[in-house]
Amino acid sequence: MSYTIQAQTRTEIGKGSSRRLRHAGKVPAVIYGQGKEPVSIVFDHKDIINIQANEDFYTSVVTIVLDGKEVGVRAQAMQRHVFKPIIEHVDFVYA
Repeated sequence: MSYTIQAQTRTEIGKGSSRRLRHAGKVPAVIYGQGKEPVSIVFDHKDIINIQANEDFYTSVVTIVLDGKEVGVRAQAMQRHVFKPIIEHVDFVYA
């Protein structure tokens, strides 16, 4: 199964900025990989909460549409809220 997430590049980084994004229903994330520059991104929480429940989400290539360009990535790590069903941060690796 293929998954596609619409995302934007994040210009503000840091704890305060990430908290404001989470409060607005967004998920801060980062895409990194060997030999490539890390990119901070943000996308809607509703875009990932249902697809991350599927087992193949963590093993398949996810397409992130970042400012109009498609980027193939794999989910590396995901931080969740302690008791709420909320995704707080996602690390992606270039596929």
